[in-house]
Amino acid sequence: MTFITLFFVAAAVVLALTIGLALLVAGRSSTAVAPPPAPPKAPPAPPPKAPPAAPPAPKPVPEVVEAPPGIEPEVKPSVATRLLRSLTRSRAVLGERLGAIMTRGKLDEEAWEEVEEALIRADVGVPATDAILESLRRQKLKPEDLGEALRAELVGILDRTDRTFRFSDKGPSVWLVAGVNGTGKTTSIAKLAKMLQDEGRTVVLAAADTFRAAAIDQLGTWAERLNIHMIRHAPGADPGAVVFDAVEYAVARSIDVVIVDTAGRLHTKSPLMDELKKIRRIAERKGEVTEALLVLDATVGQNGIAQARTFGEAIQVTGVVLTKLDGSARGGIVVAVQEELGIPVKAVGIGEQMTDLELFDPKAFVDALVEVPRDAA
Repeated sequence: MTFITLFFVAAAVVLALTIGLALLVAGRSSTAVAPPPAPPKAPPAPPPKAPPAAPPAPKPVPEVVEAPPGIEPEVKPSVATRLLRSLTRSRAVLGERLGAIMTRGKLDEEAWEEVEEALIRADVGVPATDAILESLRRQKLKPEDLGEALRAELVGILDRTDRTFRFSDKGPSVWLVAGVNGTGKTTSIAKLAKMLQDEGRTVVLAAADTFRAAAIDQLGTWAERLNIHMIRHAPGADPGAVVFDAVEYAVARSIDVVIVDTAGRLHTKSPLMDELKKIRRIAERKGEVTEALLVLDATVGQNGIAQARTFGEAIQVTGVVLTKLDGSARGGIVVAVQEELGIPVKAVGIGEQMTDLELFDPKAFVDALVEVPRDAA
């Protein structure tokens, strides 16, 4: 019993040892140090970023240039102001006499003689002066009313004739422009052309002053500035041929107005005046001469009457363009031409620019010509 028990005990011990040894080996195997894990792979590098876009350039701010303090843009003087400057001489003469009469307090024969002398010195002319004095005397005026009454008489003379420019209804209108040398004729033609352009009319120029090459070139310069076509022939060519071609050109292209520059000439030269008559006849073959304008220098005095009469006989003058109204002008010649010949002043040049041509305003002109003393007070 004891032996058997010992045997089983020994077997159990051996078995226990075997199992323990096996467990020990297994435990060592399981607790062996594992190799270190491989380092994690680095994430792929991101693609290089594009450099940030430059911010948009700010819009340029226009620089504001301020005018210096106290300086205002130049304002062109009014027509009335320029007329006042132009007629200084005549206004001073008439104003001085009117002032003397008003201080005397009565209109006696001596006073009327002073009025007569002042009007003649202002180039109003004897016939116009006589008519004005006769009308004023009949009115039984007081001295203080003389100035306004004289103004009314002058306006009445200047305003009795139609001063509008005339145009043809059936074809090109032909405007003949005449005048003696040095009156400003070519410049006046440019101003007339500009006036017509501003009214929406089409214009062609005819350089019929073929006696002087410089005249053709001068008119050509104005035509280029105005972008107007000009008909020209060689210096010395027949002026009538130039006019004929110009009217033909206007008819073919439905041009409204043909402005003809005639030769600057003395009104005493009969052959040249005959040339003017010929030019008019040629122009009327296919066009209609609606204006025959005389350019008159305001400083010529009573010689302007002789010019207007002679040119009137040659080309039937329809109106006057008055030039050179400066401080030495004696504007009464306008009244004389109207009263003696019935020729109205239609336009007045009061500057050197192409826009310095004004339609004649009798009242504005007379206000500048006759200064009533109390107006200046």
